[in-house]
Amino acid sequence: MEKTKDPLSYKIIGCAMEVYNALGPGLLEAAYEKALIHELQLSGLSVASQVPVEMNYKGVNLGEGLRLDLLIEDSIVVELKSVEELKPIHYKQLLTYLKLTDKRIGLLINFNVNDFRDGIKRVINGY
Repeated sequence: MEKTKDPLSYKIIGCAMEVYNALGPGLLEAAYEKALIHELQLSGLSVASQVPVEMNYKGVNLGEGLRLDLLIEDSIVVELKSVEELKPIHYKQLLTYLKLTDKRIGLLINFNVNDFRDGIKRVINGY
């Protein structure tokens, strides 16, 4: 795993790796989410899960349009997966979440991999 320039991302990835090492691949996303929330809190980070995001379209509030898996320290969006392979739509989904929430950094973490380093992708919102 290469160390990112962002220490918060690095800390989140370390917590996710701890969860992966303890549980391994093959579980449902919800199990990893619960374990990762616990691990992040143990490391002293503030974590919000299943964060509702309201959507506005042409000046009209459409209400809740999506939910973020995790929002860490009110700055990094974490999208969790437990899929055979990350697809381009997963990256696009996270980038859209970043744009809608006006956040800069997102982490896409897939726990269903043989080598955990292959399951971590950092996405940057270019504004």
